[in-house]
Formats: sequence, C-alpha cells, structure tokens
Amino acid sequence: MDRENVQAFSPDRYDRMIYRRAGRSGLLLPAISLGAWETFGGYRGEDVARACLFRAFDLGITHFDLANNYGQPPGNAERVVGRILREMPRDELIISTKAGFRMWPGPYGDGLSKKYLVASLDQSLKRLDLDYVDIFYAHRPDPETPLEETMEALDLIVRQGKALYVGVSNFAGARFAEAVRITRERGLVPITLHQPGYNLLNRTMEWDLLDHAERSGTGVIVYSPLAQGILTDKYLGGIPGESRAALRWGEEEAKRRLSADTLEKVRRLNEIAKARGQTLAQMAIAWILRLPQVTSVLVGASRVEQIEENVKALENLSFTREELEAIDEITLPRAPGR
Repeated sequence: MDRENVQAFSPDRYDRMIYRRAGRSGLLLPAISLGAWETFGGYRGEDVARACLFRAFDLGITHFDLANNYGQPPGNAERVVGRILREMPRDELIISTKAGFRMWPGPYGDGLSKKYLVASLDQSLKRLDLDYVDIFYAHRPDPETPLEETMEALDLIVRQGKALYVGVSNFAGARFAEAVRITRERGLVPITLHQPGYNLLNRTMEWDLLDHAERSGTGVIVYSPLAQGILTDKYLGGIPGESRAALRWGEEEAKRRLSADTLEKVRRLNEIAKARGQTLAQMAIAWILRLPQVTSVLVGASRVEQIEENVKALENLSFTREELEAIDEITLPRAPGR
C-alpha cells in the first residue's frame, strides 16, 4: 500500500491495547476486535463506519471482522469497509470475512461446498479491494456437505494465497473436534480460530467447546458479547429511538428479546457492574476475557463512544470469587425444583 494515501493515526495506539495469541499460532489479536454485522453498510452510513474504524485503530484495535452477507444489501459491509481500508495501513490490520449462509440464487450460493467457499471469497476480495484476507471462516455448519470437502476447500484457499489463516464459526464442540481431526489426518491447514456466540445470557460455549479449543490449540474469538445490546443499561428504561431494537428488530421481536425475565437479569447484573466501577457493557466484556482460552471479544458499534466505552473494560479484567458466584446465580439455569 502507498502510505502517502494513508491517514495519520495515534502514534501510541499499540500502547493502549492488550494483544493475545490465537491458540498455538503466531497470530496476535487485540483483546477487543470490531465487527461490521448490521451496522457498517447496514443501518449506519459510511461516515459512521469511517469514524468508528479510525477511532478503533487509534485505540489499538487492529482486527476488523466481516462476512459476505453483512450489510444491506448483503455484501455492502465489505464494499463500505473496503473503501475505508484504502485510507489505512493494510499491513497493520487483520481483516477477516466468512461464507456459509445464502448469498446468491441457485445451488452454489449457500453452504460450505468447495464451489461456494472459493467463489464467495473471490467476490469478497473484489468488494474489499484486497489481494487477500488474513482470516477466512466457514460461517456455519453445513450437514449437507462432507466436512472433509469443507476443510479441503479452506486448505486450498490458503494455498492459493487468498487467506493467511482459516477458522470456523458456530460449530458445536463435537463437530469442531471432528474438523480438527480431519485437518490433522489429511495434513491440511490448521484451524486457527473458532468464532462462537457467547455472553452472560448465552453460556453454551462452556459445555464443551472451550475444552476442545484448548486441546487443539485453536484460538476463540467471541461474537455477540453484549447480546446485541441487551447487556447494556440502555433498555432498562424502555427502547431508545436510535437503538438496534427500534431500528432493526420490530415490535414483536423486541418484546421477545426484552422479556421481563431478561430485563430483571440485566438489572441485577447492572448492579454488580456498578459495584465494580464499570458499566454493564464493560463488565460483560471483562467477564468473557477472564477466560484464558479467549483470544478476543468481537464488538459491534454504531457510535464512536461505544468503542471507547468497550475498550475501557480492559482496565479491570479481574473478578472476585464472590462476584463470579453472584453472576452465576443470575445467569446459570437453575435445576428443577430450586
């Protein structure tokens, strides 16, 4: 990249961030990464995306996460971010994208076949105006395609120079373990990262995925750490007009997600966060980063201020035993009869 066309960024940006290794790979990711789902190229314009990406980089966030179907219409997030990346130092950034969900009509625009994965990444690279991405993910399980074919396709993509690392997303523990076994037996490129959903209201990752990731030396990057904004205090007094709930969910979906039981949990968690001197969003992020297996937490943002708030979570990542027990009491399902 011609650095004459690159914006000037904060010279101390790398002093402000914690970087963690992705499993047993050589790849370091910032403890907080920035994702583009729904916001950039979606319900937020390019000016907001540029402001958020620039500010994130100034704060040491070097990893930006996308997928082929992000944005409105699908693919628009990659187009918007791709234009902004021209103003940033490419070699200092980790750019990821994914494929797996339906992207175009016909039998080859969905799933995890070799045909779809290779074609989709070619399209993503054009939208991003990049020669390669740093990480390419199989976005979801596909029971119709042999897992061997999917892993061989990811291997091919790395050997073609279109991606440096590969990962999987939304794979349950057993399927992830099977994917790891296939890569090892066939001498394929290893799975560097797994990207599951995980937060205080969704703790299924703890069942077995963390153990599998640790044994295989795979890093974990968590998406939806704030449960799409529910794990903040913004819905405790109703639904703000500029919120995701108001702009994207619709009335019925908002009622389902913001049930009385959920809001009561959020209120109780918010009290714990206040006692820690954090916002609920900051505590929710810190709670995830307490796990040594977690490489990074992937946040979304529709305003610069949200990124700044989230990064402040790194100022207090430790929890007392009493705090963790109180959080478990609120968020872990209770046995029948209790």
